[in-house]
Amino acid sequence: MQFRNGVFIITEEKRCPLYNVGEELRVDEGVLTLPAAKPTCLTLTSDLIELALVDVAYEHYAQGTKKKVKFECGGCTGIIRFEFKKEKEFATIQMRLLAAADRREKVRSVARFAGLLRSLAIFEPLSDDDLLDLATLLNLEDYHWGFPILQKGDPASSLFIIVSGRVEVMDEDGVTLAEMGRGEVFGEMSLLSGDRVTTTIMAIEPCQIVSLSQKNFQHMLNRFPALQVFFYKLLVGRITTINEQRAEELSSGMVGQLGDIPPLELCQMINANQKTGRLKLEVGEKKANLLFNEGELVSASFDGKVGKEAFYDALAVADGRFKFVQGLQKRDLTLGVLGGFMGMLMEGMKRIDDT
Repeated sequence: MQFRNGVFIITEEKRCPLYNVGEELRVDEGVLTLPAAKPTCLTLTSDLIELALVDVAYEHYAQGTKKKVKFECGGCTGIIRFEFKKEKEFATIQMRLLAAADRREKVRSVARFAGLLRSLAIFEPLSDDDLLDLATLLNLEDYHWGFPILQKGDPASSLFIIVSGRVEVMDEDGVTLAEMGRGEVFGEMSLLSGDRVTTTIMAIEPCQIVSLSQKNFQHMLNRFPALQVFFYKLLVGRITTINEQRAEELSSGMVGQLGDIPPLELCQMINANQKTGRLKLEVGEKKANLLFNEGELVSASFDGKVGKEAFYDALAVADGRFKFVQGLQKRDLTLGVLGGFMGMLMEGMKRIDDT
C-alpha cells in the first residue's frame, strides 16, 4: 500500500478535546506523526490515511496559481480543520544543508528547554524522553516587573510555573496575600474547578514563567500519571490553607453567596475541618441538601436526584445562596458514608470540566 507524503497544519479548532491551532500533522513514507505528547485520535487518523491514499492533489490549481485546500476531521465531540503545508524545496545542496541545520537547531532548542525544566522539582518524576515531549507543549515567556500575569475574574485558561523571579498574590484591594518564587505553580485551582481566577498575580521582579493551556494541562495529567500525584498534593495544600483561613467562620455556621465561595470550596472546607452539619444551597426554586458527618458526605439531594449524582450536580452550581448549619439529627448520624470524599470531588471536577 502506497501513501503520499504530506505535512498539514491545523488552522481551525472547535471544541476538539485533543489538538490545537498551529499544530502539525505529518505523513512521511507511510508513517503518521501527530503532535508530541498527545494521544492519537482514531477519527483523525482514519481521515488522514484516506487523504494520503486518494490520488487527488493536496492543492488546487487555478489560473496558474496554487490554492490551499481545507480538510477537516470527521468530528467526535469537536472538530478541527487543517490544510496542506508545502515544505520548502531547495535547489542546491547548500540550501538543503542549511535547512537540515535549522531543524537540528530547533531540536537543540527543545532539548535546552527540557534541561531548564529538569531543574524544577515538579518535573523530577519524568524521564528525559517524557520531558522532551512535555517541552513541546509548554510556552516560556518573560514578564517585566509590575506586569499582571493573572487578574481576578479572568476565566481559567492556563497553568503557570515560575522558572525564575518572584510574583505576589493580591486580593481585590491590592493587599499582598503571599509571594511565590522559582518552581511554584499557580492557576491550577481555576483549571481544576472551572471557576474564574480568584486573586491577582503580579510580577514583583523580572520573571520567566512557563505556561500550559487548559487543554494541554489535561493531556499532561493523562500522559504523565506521576504529575497527578504532584497536583493532588498541591491541591490538598491549597485547600488546607483556605480552610485554616475560614475555619473560624465555619465554627459558628456560615451564610453567603455561591458567587463568592463556590460549592466545591465549601465542601472541601467542611471535609478538611471534619465538620458535622448540613450545607443548604438555594438556586432559584431548586434546593440542595448535603449532609456531612465529621467531614464525610453521608447524604445528598438536589433537584430530584439523591446520592452521588445529586452531589455532582450541586458542585456545578455557580449562582445562588448557601447556608451551613452545624449538627445533625440522631437519625442522620447513623447514615453511612456515600463514598471516598476526594474521589467523589475529583469526579465532580472532571464532570464540571467536561461540560
